Amino acid sequence: MKTNRRCRALLAVSLNLMALLFSTTAFITTHWCEGTQRVPKPSCGKEKKTNCLNYGGNETANETNQNVVHYSWETGDDRFLFRYFHTGIWYSCEENINAAGEKCRSFIDLAPASEKGVLWLSVVSEVLYIMLLVVGFSLMCLELFHSSSVIDGLKLNAFAAVFTVLSGLLGMVAHMMYTQVFQVTVSLGPEDWRPHSWDYGWSFCLAWGSFTCCMAASITTLNSYTKTVIEFRHKRKIFEQGFREEQNFLDQEAIKYFRERTEEERAEAGDLRLQCLHSCSPN
Repeated sequence: MKTNRRCRALLAVSLNLMALLFSTTAFITTHWCEGTQRVPKPSCGKEKKTNCLNYGGNETANETNQNVVHYSWETGDDRFLFRYFHTGIWYSCEENINAAGEKCRSFIDLAPASEKGVLWLSVVSEVLYIMLLVVGFSLMCLELFHSSSVIDGLKLNAFAAVFTVLSGLLGMVAHMMYTQVFQVTVSLGPEDWRPHSWDYGWSFCLAWGSFTCCMAASITTLNSYTKTVIEFRHKRKIFEQGFREEQNFLDQEAIKYFRERTEEERAEAGDLRLQCLHSCSPN
């Protein structure tokens, strides 16, 4: 029993630790959503001669460069670039078409005013989610390594399960609120930011993976608590049944003993009476 409880506790601690690592990584990274943005090509110049628009000038020099697009109303999508972007809770980063690297801006500033409150609520929920995961992890470690008795371990187990379940519910709500804010920002956000196409990134997968590990840890902890309580109740029932049977056996033995003792005393009393009659009778 003790070995099984320790194995279940170790599994719950491992799942909680994975949930904590995944959630923290997702919270600080910027790959919740990623995709492409359609932006106009910049004008060609001395330093930029590819992937640009030529508004006149030396066309002879540009004829040898196939990447230069001559501006006309018929060019269609050739007038645009599709740059890569990725967005997290805090920042949205996009490819810099004029230089190497990326440029980032605050996603909170990009969100519409009507959604800023929901976004901040999502941020607060994410922080509380991580904090409750830390509390649950600490309680599980105490139960695993420092519980002096089974009763103390069960109390820590119950509190750890409650905190872990609460953290999982907060995490789920936070993820859903962020998804809602991002989808609204895609429709109502700044024109120069709106995505042409997008999908969820690896940070988003980590966030939901963290939620899955969190709920698995809470289920394992609750299972450990319930199983231990059931085992204790079963053992108590067996003990009480054995005690009652032993008590009944002792009672029957006592009754038998007193009955035999009474019969012996009666026999002895009869023998004494007979002896008295023989001794007291005249010859």
